[in-house]
Amino acid sequence: MTPAPFVIAGRCVQPGERARVDIPLPSLYTQTPVLMPVHVLQGRRPGPRLFVTASIHGDEINGVEIIRRLLLQKSLQRLSGTLLAVPVVNVYGYVRQSRYLPDRRDLNRSFPGSDKGSLAARLAATLIGEVVEGSTHGIDLHTGALHRENLPQIRVTLDADVRMPALANAFGTPVILEAEVRPGSLRAAAIERAIPLLLYEGGEALRFDEFAVRAGLRGILGVMRHLGMIRGHASRKTPEHKPVVARSSLWVRADRSGVLLSLTPLGACVKKGETLGIVTDPFRHSDEPVLAPASGIVIGRTNLPLVTEGEGIYHIARYGMLEATVERLEQYRDSLDPDDEESEEVL
Repeated sequence: MTPAPFVIAGRCVQPGERARVDIPLPSLYTQTPVLMPVHVLQGRRPGPRLFVTASIHGDEINGVEIIRRLLLQKSLQRLSGTLLAVPVVNVYGYVRQSRYLPDRRDLNRSFPGSDKGSLAARLAATLIGEVVEGSTHGIDLHTGALHRENLPQIRVTLDADVRMPALANAFGTPVILEAEVRPGSLRAAAIERAIPLLLYEGGEALRFDEFAVRAGLRGILGVMRHLGMIRGHASRKTPEHKPVVARSSLWVRADRSGVLLSLTPLGACVKKGETLGIVTDPFRHSDEPVLAPASGIVIGRTNLPLVTEGEGIYHIARYGMLEATVERLEQYRDSLDPDDEESEEVL
């Protein structure tokens, strides 16, 4: 059975065709045109319609590289269904190296948007109308904010859709965090449309993180295999265990302003009461330890040593089976070692 042609922004993409469709957005005040490129891969066989988006926050560029590598995969030559890949959603922020739009609005608080609203609302409405509506599944790629780094992780609301747990497991990151849905986010808009969406976090804004890029690419391919969109098996190096869902997470905040001397790397297993770092004072001799309020794994942290009282400096995920999770995380790191050539995909 041959699928019907796919139409996007007035362009008809035939089964077996691969196309880049440039969706027009509001121009700059210099009348310079602005386009949002969408890569459309229409399989010769019917199947799910998956969208993958990146750089909804313009300074989160890891997802751009993940999608670039995704489009190089040989397994896509025998695609079933449709893949819609949007490397840069927030084109305005991307060219300015900014998280926000020119009017300082956060695009990921502006969905589903409106074609008569603000610039953010109009961009959100365009993405919803051209890419999200009619899709069966979605993956949204993010990083930590500026000077904040995240361990590769999937954030979901598992009870929002019965398909969520299987999709999160198929993505395969050791860290799955049960996270509340933010109003106005793409995830919220997808849930309202009964579209299961995985939110991937990994790395830091304005930086490429090879580990996070490889983890994101492997995760997308895992989901596509799970959905039957591509064939083949994961690398023999891919851990076979199922990820563990974090019971909860918390931010460790600075009790005073100063300069942070961090002693704890991302992904570290910490025990309650353990010293994570020391906040020093460059103007007088006064050091204060930063203590872990609970046992868990550090899934996020600040990379900027200059901290202000009340600022979140470490993000800790809490697990019921902490030691087992640590072991799985180490296996996962080893399986994504860029010096290891054992892979069937171009990671």
